Amino acid sequence: MAKYNLKINGKTQQVDVDPSTPMLWVLRDHLNLVGTKFGCGMAQCGACTVHLDGNAVRSCSLPVSVVGKGAITTIEGLSAEATHPLQKAWLEHDVAQCGYCQSGQIMSATALLKNNPKPTDADIDAAMSGNICRCGTYLRIKEAIKAVSPLTLRGSDPNGGKK
Repeated sequence: MAKYNLKINGKTQQVDVDPSTPMLWVLRDHLNLVGTKFGCGMAQCGACTVHLDGNAVRSCSLPVSVVGKGAITTIEGLSAEATHPLQKAWLEHDVAQCGYCQSGQIMSATALLKNNPKPTDADIDAAMSGNICRCGTYLRIKEAIKAVSPLTLRGSDPNGGKK
């Protein structure tokens, strides 16, 4: 076991875990941040997507020992009240069916828009290709992303520039 001081959703959290523990299980089991979901465990489905320094990463295959001083943002860190522009767009476009993959989808979409505020359809397809939705809401996901794309999501601000 080893102690880690992790910056998660803007707060420093200390955990005492095995260095090989995937961030997914640190988040869910040790910090009770259960919005990030377990899907395949092999970084193939995207359900476990979080941000590490603003970049979308699969937390099921990210050992806690690799995070270092990096900043982790989970779905809970985007907005506690679900007021982030993408969370609102998800509701407005009725994206979720079962909802299981949605936190990972939103985290991937947020990273896309941070790096490319006006993505093309091809950009969206490429960025979201690693996220699987068993319910097949891909068209609604794309429409929600397009609805937000004219907005500028500022830097790594977890509230998308909103106070």
